[in-house]
Amino acid sequence: MSNKLIRGETGDWEVVVGMEIHAQVASNAKLFSGAATAFGAAPNAHVSLVDAAMPGMLPVINAECVRQAVRSGLGLNAKINLKSVFDRKNYFYPDLPQGYQISQYKSPIVGEGEVAVEMEGGEPITVGIERLHLEQDAGKSLHDQHPDSSYVDLNRSGVALMEIVSKPDIRSSEEAKAFVAKVRSILRYLGTCDGDMEKGNLRADVNVSVRKPGAPYGTRCEIKNVNSIRFIGQAIEVEARRQIEILEEGGAIDQETRLFDPDRGETRSMRSKEEAHDYRYFPDPDLLPLELKQEDVDALRAALPELPDQKRTRFVSSLGLSPYDASVLTAERETADFFERAAQGRDAKLAANWVINELFGRLNREGKDIASSPVSAEQIGAILDLIGKGTISSKIAKDVFEIVWTEGGDPAAIVETRGLKQVTDLGAIEKAIDDVIAANPEKVAQAREKPQLAGWFVGQVMKASGGKANPQAVNDLLKTKLGL
Repeated sequence: MSNKLIRGETGDWEVVVGMEIHAQVASNAKLFSGAATAFGAAPNAHVSLVDAAMPGMLPVINAECVRQAVRSGLGLNAKINLKSVFDRKNYFYPDLPQGYQISQYKSPIVGEGEVAVEMEGGEPITVGIERLHLEQDAGKSLHDQHPDSSYVDLNRSGVALMEIVSKPDIRSSEEAKAFVAKVRSILRYLGTCDGDMEKGNLRADVNVSVRKPGAPYGTRCEIKNVNSIRFIGQAIEVEARRQIEILEEGGAIDQETRLFDPDRGETRSMRSKEEAHDYRYFPDPDLLPLELKQEDVDALRAALPELPDQKRTRFVSSLGLSPYDASVLTAERETADFFERAAQGRDAKLAANWVINELFGRLNREGKDIASSPVSAEQIGAILDLIGKGTISSKIAKDVFEIVWTEGGDPAAIVETRGLKQVTDLGAIEKAIDDVIAANPEKVAQAREKPQLAGWFVGQVMKASGGKANPQAVNDLLKTKLGL
């Protein structure tokens, strides 16, 4: 607990964070119209008469978006409400043609749940989920297309969003980042949201307040539309310190909506927000209450894929991986799938070591992700097979990995054509050892007094063989030759 507190002039302060994650539903069409949801189209290319709010146009619910919301709720261990209601949330916005947003207020499709979040080097935490509701996104105002006019792009108008509201259970910027990453991972495993924050497909509103440990909750400020996990952490740190400074100087925190400026490293006021913003919600008269059957929910539950926590548990219990390795490998579905293909029928610990250290290390250095890896899971598996059979040493395996990374090809064929096979001929190894011993009589005497110096001979023999001598055979023969 103490390491989460922020030190101020008057003592320690605790930050309290609640999150509202806006996740775009993975669907081909919008929530209430048949217009496409594909990213990157020309402005206003994906706009139906419903999205443009033409007179007399009626919304029709997209059943797949409903199913995606239910799957997401199940993945968040949350209660699925068999009856929910769509409401009109009334406010003026230049890129909201209807003059209201169709959302859910008192009766959301998903109720309370919880998410287990692993913290690096610490105890896992549980973050409560208050609700998940469906709503339509607004369009986008473009202010840089004309010197004295703003343009409006309605491609996003009407796109289905899931708003996932957490309870105020988060107590540090690190916990907030880990929570968003975990929710994004769950949604990606489920296939209900691609979680691409660069495209705006997942973004967060962050509610931040501070208090003395054990005191009642303080006044919160909401930081709108933070679009990267790194910025979420920075925004919380900056906002918490801003509030602490004000309170320690005897001031009061105004409840307001703020924006985070990552370039300046500050939050700034966007608009004041009274205790309850009056959006004049009322049930949408064009949409009937949404009623689900329990058997349909049960069918969706039965068809859920293995989720990150389940996969992590299986990797530890069945494959013998460490909790850390299992967490790294299950953080993203693509990574877990890659590892399982590479490890199939092989030493899982060795496969994990290669995927995490060799592959991930190289991907990180070159700024690539698993989807753009030049080395496939099957090629990693082939390298592991060559190590397992004793065809190549671990050192040569890294050379083979390098060739596959830069040139591609079948690892077994590369080893064959380039003469990289491990030397297991004891006669050839013995000759190399005899040559090294004959050339270094003084080292032989030292090694007999200090057996740990035998490692120097191993290195020389491996060097002489171009790294191809079998290390175990070298060790065994050397000990005999040196009388160790």
